[in-house]
Amino acid sequence: MTGGFLDGDVFRGLAFRILVFLSLALLPFGLIAVVQTREIARQAEANADLSLLGLTEQASGAERTVIQEGFGVAEALSSIVRLFADDPEACVSFLRAYQEASERYSLIGNLPADGVMTCSSEGGIYDFSAYPDFDVALEKRERSVIISRTGPISLEPVLVILHPHFEDDVFTGFTTLSVPLTELHEMPDPPSNIKPHDVVTFNEAGEVLTSDRPRLVTLSDLPQNRSLKTLIGEKTAVFEDVNTEGDARIYAVVPIVPGVVYAISIWRQEEVLAGVRGSDTLSIFLPILMWLASLVVAFWAINRLAIRHIRKLGRQMRIFAYNRSMPRSTLGPGVTREFVDIQKAFIGMADSIIRDEASLEDSLREKNILLKEVHHRVKNNLQLISSIMNMQIRRAPTQESQLVLRRLQERILSLATVHKNLYQSQGLERVDAGALVEEIVGQLLVVGLPAGSAVKVEQSYVPVQLDTDDAAPLTLLVSEAVTNAMKYIGSPNAQNPARLNISLTQPDPAEAVFTISNTFSDEPTAEGTGLGMQLINAFARQLNAQVDAKISGDMHHLTLTFPVPHRVKVVQDY
Repeated sequence: MTGGFLDGDVFRGLAFRILVFLSLALLPFGLIAVVQTREIARQAEANADLSLLGLTEQASGAERTVIQEGFGVAEALSSIVRLFADDPEACVSFLRAYQEASERYSLIGNLPADGVMTCSSEGGIYDFSAYPDFDVALEKRERSVIISRTGPISLEPVLVILHPHFEDDVFTGFTTLSVPLTELHEMPDPPSNIKPHDVVTFNEAGEVLTSDRPRLVTLSDLPQNRSLKTLIGEKTAVFEDVNTEGDARIYAVVPIVPGVVYAISIWRQEEVLAGVRGSDTLSIFLPILMWLASLVVAFWAINRLAIRHIRKLGRQMRIFAYNRSMPRSTLGPGVTREFVDIQKAFIGMADSIIRDEASLEDSLREKNILLKEVHHRVKNNLQLISSIMNMQIRRAPTQESQLVLRRLQERILSLATVHKNLYQSQGLERVDAGALVEEIVGQLLVVGLPAGSAVKVEQSYVPVQLDTDDAAPLTLLVSEAVTNAMKYIGSPNAQNPARLNISLTQPDPAEAVFTISNTFSDEPTAEGTGLGMQLINAFARQLNAQVDAKISGDMHHLTLTFPVPHRVKVVQDY
């Protein structure tokens, strides 16, 4: 399925480029999805904050009920108590009766501005003027709630509710209610499936009033970077912070009595943010997942509808290019019309190519046959000329005339040998220079060295593929060189053995070396015309070769170094 995408150069593949353009096309939708999903996540976070505030209000319901009712009771009693200002016993009796009827308060009393309480549900006289909390309340003269760890009258932890009362705008004292903390703890919590780690109430001074856990544990779990006093005045608030031990917490603050008492709930961050973080993570990964799903579907569709058919067509074309095999099967009935048309066009083109190649092969075969026939007839004509010259040699009046005609005959036979090798070889573009030289040398040795000759001949030839244009000058050069060598080799004897060494080597793929070495005698010989050496130099220029002639000891060496080009070379004229 993925072969068309993962094979070869991925970045230049059709599938990769289509996926890139598809990604660019999906980018605006992805951005819209991110914005919308993040908006949903923001709303989910806001809903989570509202949920925390609602749970905080629900969890602090007992404290809210007690404190709000306490202020209501204090406000009502402050008007009634003033009626018993001149009758302390009646006041005590009334407050005691109310305290026994309510069963919630451990003390109900009227605390005058001088701090001496004479009217209370406990009776007796109590002086609170020396208490620091009384001085603070007297200075503020506002509603307040304070905590007394050891009640001065009940000797138990109580929550003290103070409600000021005035006469003609003149402060006259407080109506005070004491609520035992045990009463708050015994009140049932409202049913809830989710409960905070702790619920703490605090007053406007930032003093902790009540909590669900021991005081020291509660204090260690309060926010480290915000004091409770700074939270006064906010209606509701949800914020993240760490407690005094460095653990991450989420806090929700709601007012119980605005400006007087507040409740703060403490939540473990991992419990609250699991859903919110999940929404935030979803806002990022959902568009990515949608994008990946779109790419997967697009890639599957591209591979299903196009890539695999393109690969099959490419495989059929490569097979045709390799061995000219036509496709054995079509793409199938489920393939799109465009690919079917492409395959039909390819099959038509392949059939046309096969027919054209067959026609070209026939033409080439006919041309080769005609060329071979030409070389064969040229060879026959040259041999006919050689036969005529042979007849003329026998009728020549002088030995010098016979020698000239015989040299000319040898050159003609050399050319005939070239044409013979050309029509006998498989190809007409290249000829085996080693076999050609060996045959020419053999012909010359048969004529120049009769049977019984004591000349020692050593020959060595390697196959050298030479252009047909270079074959003629090479054979003529070899013919002249061998004829000259046999001319000056001298008569062999015991003191002066005659030797003739001929070799053709190819030390480098682009270069060949022809070497002929012969002994020479000190006996005087007829002076030559120099035509042989002139012809050798002329043929060497046609071959772009270098000729090196030297004498070493009793040996004469002629070395011809010529290039073996793999393509047509420039031939120098002479």
